[in-house]
Amino acid sequence: MNTRVTELLDIRVPIIQGAMARIADASLASAVSEAGGLGIIACGGAPLSWVEEQVAAARAKTSAPIGANVMLMDPQAADLAKLLVDLKIDVITTGAGSPANYMEMWKEAGIKVVPVVASAALARRMERLGADAVVAEGTESGGHVGELTTMALIPSVCEAVDIPVIGAGGIADGRGLAAAFALGAEGVQCGTRFLTVEECTVSDAYKEKILGAKDADTVVTGRGSGHPVRCLKNKFARTARKLEVDPSKGAELEAMYVGSLRRAVEGDVDNGTIMAGQIAAIVHKRETAASVLAEMMSQAEELCGLTLEERATKSAQRALNRK
Repeated sequence: MNTRVTELLDIRVPIIQGAMARIADASLASAVSEAGGLGIIACGGAPLSWVEEQVAAARAKTSAPIGANVMLMDPQAADLAKLLVDLKIDVITTGAGSPANYMEMWKEAGIKVVPVVASAALARRMERLGADAVVAEGTESGGHVGELTTMALIPSVCEAVDIPVIGAGGIADGRGLAAAFALGAEGVQCGTRFLTVEECTVSDAYKEKILGAKDADTVVTGRGSGHPVRCLKNKFARTARKLEVDPSKGAELEAMYVGSLRRAVEGDVDNGTIMAGQIAAIVHKRETAASVLAEMMSQAEELCGLTLEERATKSAQRALNRK
């Protein structure tokens, strides 16, 4: 399949794996890239030595392009920005700030730069800076979130910029892929769908929580701090929400947050933050990254080949299919 996104990133399938901190490593990223999408290594908060090791490990598993994510509020962002140039990374996605200080260096190195944005205004700023594309990520997504929903954000961003737009937030199957394209996107980014694949190295306890999630099972913590995070409801999230309404509990709350994602990734799904998007409710099985990409593409292509009437008829059959 050819879109501006596949051509830009030199990939076969217009699906990018989200940069999930402490989760998206060489194992997951290389599997997605080898299957035709773009795998992203999440570098936020990680030692530079780890980043170097993961890029090398990913390249040992695939010759396909590999991306890395830079959280621009990270204290070591400047060093990481330079390291990724030295490592000749193919694509950099960014979040939590402006990549203005590094854009010239990255572009001179031939790196494709794709910032994640939560508004049309930010998308326009990124285009002016020289971004090659943007990821328009709605609030349905897991982890750090904005306010606008994917349904509203994608068309707004598409109207605001001329560069390719990649839709994200609440996309986990071919229906979401087709919907994003209908809204104007030319590719999608998925995070939650990849949490349960074989190549994802999170604990089995984390994966089982995703597989058992229902549509009302996520909550946003941290809104008062200005750093809202969507995660699954659990003991940690309930305690955090209670503490957030009491200004005197700031120090206690901050201490709770430290290491909370690591705890969940390692298996403590009661006292850790299980970052996941609302779309976890339709993630029902363990599979490989390759099977996820193939299934999403085939389902989306089938849907896009139908008229609206045929699409409505097919939707109406879902009740019969469950009997």
